[in-house]
Amino acid sequence: MVSSSTFLLFAVASLALVLVPGPNHLYIAARGIAQGRAAGLASAFGVETGTLVHIAAAAAGLSYVVARSATLFNVIKWAGVAYLIYLGVRTLTGRQELTAQRATPQPLRAIFLEGVIVNVLNPKVILFFLAFLPQFVDPEAGSVPLQIALLGGTLLILGLISDMIYAAGAGALGRRLRDRSGVLRYFSGIVYLGLGVATALSGRST
Repeated sequence: MVSSSTFLLFAVASLALVLVPGPNHLYIAARGIAQGRAAGLASAFGVETGTLVHIAAAAAGLSYVVARSATLFNVIKWAGVAYLIYLGVRTLTGRQELTAQRATPQPLRAIFLEGVIVNVLNPKVILFFLAFLPQFVDPEAGSVPLQIALLGGTLLILGLISDMIYAAGAGALGRRLRDRSGVLRYFSGIVYLGLGVATALSGRST
């Protein structure tokens, strides 16, 4: 099993990573501002459920296979880009939908599933589990999949705490802007489009 010193080092490094605002935080903040704290929390749990999928894939060796295959990697990458662009365009062009949404908010289950999809299709997360996490795995210390599960679970918990803080803060800000539907719509739409462009420009070239 992972030594206590290695685990502590990984926990500190992971904490530093999750404290730095990243794409997931922007996505969760956009959701929280647009529809409130509950929506932000639902997206946070969705994002970290996507992380759970990545942990399982890394433990099974699938992350390595995907990262080694340019075709598979790019399929996931561009599927993620397309989905984020779709969310951005839908938000920016859905003025009537947003007005109705204030009376009938989008179901939290749908927001949760959206968060799962956004994170599962994030190629940066695949590369993270391939490049960062294995540095703390010792093949001579026992089961590698079990070590990956332990380390990945630690990262997930720290990430969830960070995401929930962003969700709560965004929800509070959203309450102040609730009567400015145009501001909320443009902010959320631009965030989604920005994340899509950032994903398209990141990672390996096609």
